Amino acid sequence: MSETILVVDDEKEIADLVELYLSNEGYRVEKFYEALPALDYTRREEPALAVLDVMLPDMDGFTLCQRIRENHLYPIIMLTARVEDMDKITGLTLGADDYITKPFNPLELVARVKTQLRRYTRYNTGPQDVPRPDEAVDIRGLRVDRESHKCSLNGKEVSLTPLEFSILWHLCRRRGKVVSSEELFEAAWGEKYLDNNNTVMAHIARLREKLGEPPRKPRFIKTVWGVGYTIE
Repeated sequence: MSETILVVDDEKEIADLVELYLSNEGYRVEKFYEALPALDYTRREEPALAVLDVMLPDMDGFTLCQRIRENHLYPIIMLTARVEDMDKITGLTLGADDYITKPFNPLELVARVKTQLRRYTRYNTGPQDVPRPDEAVDIRGLRVDRESHKCSLNGKEVSLTPLEFSILWHLCRRRGKVVSSEELFEAAWGEKYLDNNNTVMAHIARLREKLGEPPRKPRFIKTVWGVGYTIE
């Protein structure tokens, strides 16, 4: 492997430990203990994935995540010592793809990194087989093209992360049916849904924001309370 992983954590011991485990898997690690030098690095280089601590001395990790998302779509994993759901939701709605709560098992972090990179690689490579007619849908001006992994609304491109695209595509593919959070999670993340968390809800909220959806009367992604989500 030759992918570069950006690691930003002001706790040197944790940053060094993460670097050790990722390096042992063949990744190249760019390590920073503050947010601003890391942000400057992202303006010059393009890592394959970023691991960001929430609590940083010069800028919180949520803001750093948001700043990175202004120009980049590569996966972002947040490290947080907090366990409150609101902190997790904040990170996800600002563009993070995953989060791990400290203290954590370094092997779990490596596994999460590999999962996110596999998903991102599939997103950028695109399907290799011959396109089928059902690989693009158009719903009242919302066009989602699975072959090119592009989304547009009334002819204007909407920039989506790989996870956001996967969620939207699954809803479009199941148009007219109610899709549970569990089904969406397993379709987009490719992992077993084990407990009731707010991950899907946070990504739905971000999708609606990008589509310019009014919170109370969304035009496309509608909530069926207690059941799931649907696009009609």
